[in-house]
Amino acid sequence: MTIEDDKYVVEVPRREIETGSVEPGETYRVALISDDSDSSSQDESPSQSSSSGAPSEPQPPVEEGEIRYVEVEDIGKQGDGIARVERGYVIIVPDAEIGERVKVEITEVKSNFAVGEIIEEDF
Repeated sequence: MTIEDDKYVVEVPRREIETGSVEPGETYRVALISDDSDSSSQDESPSQSSSSGAPSEPQPPVEEGEIRYVEVEDIGKQGDGIARVERGYVIIVPDAEIGERVKVEITEVKSNFAVGEIIEEDF
């Protein structure tokens, strides 16, 4: 992140543009997550990279117990709200309506979706 005049500029990795997750010129909401690289770089990073699988199978961008602010974009076949985060990853939000902005706690994480329980509505 760099500072230009009175704004911050966030750099987006080229792969995000090339994979179609991000379009140049569009507006996106981003989350700022602290970088604990000092502690994580010493915690078995060689085994983490070998156990993470093929590069074509990225890990889910959320973890169980994580708090996220999301906007419900759609309703699934079961009537649950659907929100999307990084790389189009889906968070299912039971009892949510389209357009609702909610604070959720991630209660379950799968390779292609997660479930988030509403802990605050209309943040």
